[in-house]
Amino acid sequence: MESQRSAQADALLGELQRQGGGRLTLFLGAAPGVGKTYAMLSRARELKKQGVDVVVGLVETHGRAETQALLEGLELLPRIRSEYQPSNGQARTLEELDLDALLARKPAVALVDELAHRNVPGSRHERRWQDVVELLDAGIDVYTTVNIQHLESLNDVIHRITGVRVSETVPDLVLDRLRDIKLIDLPPRELIERLQQGKVYMPDQAAHALQSFFSPSNLAALRELAMQTAADRVDSDLREAQTARGLPGSSLRRRVLVAIDGRGQSDYLVRVARRVAERRDAPWSVVSVQSGAQLDDAAQRELDRAFALARRLGGEAELLHGPSIVDALIDHAGRSGVSTIVIGRTRERPFARMFNRTLTQQLLQRAAHLELTIVSTPEARAKSRRSLHDVGTLLTRTDAGLAVAAAVLATATAWVAQRFISLDDLSMVFIVAVVVVASRTRMAAAVLAAGLCFLSYNFFFIEPRFTFFIGARQGVATVFLFLAAALVAGRLASRLRMQVVALRAANAHATALQALSRQLAVAADLGQVAAAGRHALKQAIGAEAIVHAGDVAPEMAGQQPLSEKDRAAADWALKHRQPAGRFTDTLGNAEWWFQPLAGDKGATGLVGLRFPAGTDRFGSEQRRLVEAMADDIAQAMLRTRLVSDLEDARVTGETERLRSALLSSVSHDLRSPLAAIVGAAETLDTYGRGMGEDDRHSLLDTVRLEGERLDRYIQNLLDMTRLGHGGLTLNRDWIGVDELIGSATTRLQRYQPDVRFELHLAKGLAPLWVHPALVEQAIFNVIENAAKFSPAGEAIAIDARDIDGVLRIDVADRGPGIPEDERKRIFDMFFSVERGDRGRQGTGLGLAITQGMIGAHGGSVEALPGYDGRGTTIRILLPRMQPPSTP
Repeated sequence: MESQRSAQADALLGELQRQGGGRLTLFLGAAPGVGKTYAMLSRARELKKQGVDVVVGLVETHGRAETQALLEGLELLPRIRSEYQPSNGQARTLEELDLDALLARKPAVALVDELAHRNVPGSRHERRWQDVVELLDAGIDVYTTVNIQHLESLNDVIHRITGVRVSETVPDLVLDRLRDIKLIDLPPRELIERLQQGKVYMPDQAAHALQSFFSPSNLAALRELAMQTAADRVDSDLREAQTARGLPGSSLRRRVLVAIDGRGQSDYLVRVARRVAERRDAPWSVVSVQSGAQLDDAAQRELDRAFALARRLGGEAELLHGPSIVDALIDHAGRSGVSTIVIGRTRERPFARMFNRTLTQQLLQRAAHLELTIVSTPEARAKSRRSLHDVGTLLTRTDAGLAVAAAVLATATAWVAQRFISLDDLSMVFIVAVVVVASRTRMAAAVLAAGLCFLSYNFFFIEPRFTFFIGARQGVATVFLFLAAALVAGRLASRLRMQVVALRAANAHATALQALSRQLAVAADLGQVAAAGRHALKQAIGAEAIVHAGDVAPEMAGQQPLSEKDRAAADWALKHRQPAGRFTDTLGNAEWWFQPLAGDKGATGLVGLRFPAGTDRFGSEQRRLVEAMADDIAQAMLRTRLVSDLEDARVTGETERLRSALLSSVSHDLRSPLAAIVGAAETLDTYGRGMGEDDRHSLLDTVRLEGERLDRYIQNLLDMTRLGHGGLTLNRDWIGVDELIGSATTRLQRYQPDVRFELHLAKGLAPLWVHPALVEQAIFNVIENAAKFSPAGEAIAIDARDIDGVLRIDVADRGPGIPEDERKRIFDMFFSVERGDRGRQGTGLGLAITQGMIGAHGGSVEALPGYDGRGTTIRILLPRMQPPSTP
């Protein structure tokens, strides 16, 4: 049941993906001349009559009058003209599809003929099918035509049938965007008649075509292939539709795996795997196992070409590492849910077949739960008959030279050891030589070294010497046991070397990713993420790198501006979230290769690489590393953007909280003096003439006192604003400590005449070099706070003395005190302690302002318990500073 739900979900997802963007209608024919373009134009005229917005992007009539007549009444998009200069001919003017104009026009349906056409060099895309894919991504429905021989997966089949290798092909992946497939069929006899009548080619071309491609047998085979392709597509659509509706009968989609080695049949195996996977409606992938031996350039280029072909056909490509090909394939199959392994027919060596050690035999024995498909090709059969030539491919001149040198050096060492050291067991000297060769080369060189050492040991050191004849039975056993030991030791050493090479390659990949992760972990913003990614890519790949954050192509690459082609490739990669530029089929003549950084809602950035001059390939292993690093960079960019968004949200929330606290705190304290002032003023205005002199003075004193109180609140707010924005400047001057404290106490007693003070000022206190007004305001705020909570009749104690060059001023009240966990919080803005029936008093800014003013002088303020356990002591510490010396 769970698997049925999964299959149904996959089918629904595929249906939604097909519904997203434009839809493709394909007019498929078995050969040129069957009437594909005619049928497409007829359908376009019907849509036009129904009111559908149809535009002819590009249609090739090939001079046929009946086809040309169908264009009348349809909107034709002007073609773009391009100058083409072939390497061995005169320049020509060619007409191509104006892709940008068609995208800007954005009709409901666009007609684009000849899907497999190759564009003029220098165009945005190498092939026309890529133009069609871009139109589909833009939400435009496309009608197009193609012949069956242009499908990429059938390329080898067409070659076997017709003897012609078609160069202009369309990946089968494009067919996944199909809405409808229309098979345009014509019997071979009627098609040949049309050809003879000149309705397909010119007479001289028609005669040549009838002798080669358009033979009745070829046309019948091509017709069968076209029908089979259409039927497979209809069957696939039916299965997916049934699965999406939850109907029974849909099978599990198990993966098809094809293994290639880069030795002559890789492309063919990839195409076969695509056909097998398509018939089974299964995902598929291509792998190659690196077992330690270094591939030559030709084999590496073949692997790269096969991997690129697999991606174009809709498969996945991956390079595996491991000392054993069989182990690597079985492990990967187990991890990936593979049910079928496709391999090419391998050359089975007699000894390997005798001991069941061939690749086919090992897979049959160890992968009995998997289906094994063995594909044979003419190239493989020819290879199986080669022997000496294959040895040349397995054993390079360098390896052979090392084996011979090791055998000669071992012989000389053994002679010296026997003559001067009297060493009897010389076999160990030769075994060491074989192990050294095996540890530095491949197995074939180790076997050669073992054979040479075996012959040398026999010829020079086994009696009778200088012959290959062995006189004693013990000598025969010794020599052949030595040969067996040398072969086993060489095999083990060679296998260990392969493991080390494989681990080294995997470790290099992991090390590059780990170094990038460490740098990205400490990157705090997009600029640091881009710098870390650029440095890591340059170190790992050895190419100039760009890491750009944003959905617009970068203006500059280091100090060099990007060319027009490079900017176009970067824009296309960002827009379509696909690689573009060098080593791709999109704007491949650009200097840079671009990989978009994918995010949740589109491309979040771009990675660009410019390789050194002379680089002719971008290996699949390098590409896989860059893609993995690009994923890490994209995730780091998303993380930094998320952190930035969260910080902005936190600051916004804190600002709102501060605003609410300010309004709630200040509103009451501002309203109270204002209400008193307004009330006194109204009383004076209404009853002033009838009042006595004392009453009028009392009301005027109220107005004055409440006005001064209001002024203090506003001054506190202004001071807090200046402190918060760093706008507080110190105008220092000398002032006495007694003068500061006396001024603050006198000022408070004007507002609260009942407040009493106990002053304890140490004798001989030197003047302070401070900003007098600020320090006085700070002391005033502290004693005013103490007065709020001191019981009536209790004096506020003020003690001032010098302690180790620091002036200490203690202000102690006899109130209820402050809990220990709240003593640090009283210096926060808008914090007030509610104690007893005194309630909350003031704005909560006084002590915060005090801390800021004293801190500006390099001092500190802290809250301590009272002297005898009652009340609170606020301690102010001010460092004694000297004015700078003046000339």
